[in-house]
Amino acid sequence: MSNNIIGFHHFAIKAQDFERTVQFYETLNFEVVHSWSLPEFNLEKCVMMKNKAFDCHIEICDSNANFPTQGRRRKQGDPYVENSLLHICFTVIDAKKAYEEAIENGAKPLSAKETLELRNLQKATTVSNSLVYSPNGEVIEFLEAVVF
Repeated sequence: MSNNIIGFHHFAIKAQDFERTVQFYETLNFEVVHSWSLPEFNLEKCVMMKNKAFDCHIEICDSNANFPTQGRRRKQGDPYVENSLLHICFTVIDAKKAYEEAIENGAKPLSAKETLELRNLQKATTVSNSLVYSPNGEVIEFLEAVVF
């Protein structure tokens, strides 16, 4: 097993509404640390955002970006198209509070706080979480601190 991978850096999303998506992630304690454009990829706006509390980044690109991606491009009015990104997960102190704050800032409800028992043959781990759809459509999980 290689020791080359030493942590999580970022995930990238293509935002249907770039400004609204950036503003939403700002409410989750992210700040823009770099912005750029790449005309050769039809990319007018792209930002790297970093969470102020921990070393986690999000790359947000405008909807016209011509980058390799999974699935097909969503057309105006298209229903949800499932792809490989299942959800984005952030550790939180209070899943209910994170859920409520996200809704107040433009997210759509998916699953209010619930407690689940994740069981395997060796042990059971109890988790408390909540889930929302961001204004851009990503599923975001707020997971109360747990040791797996």
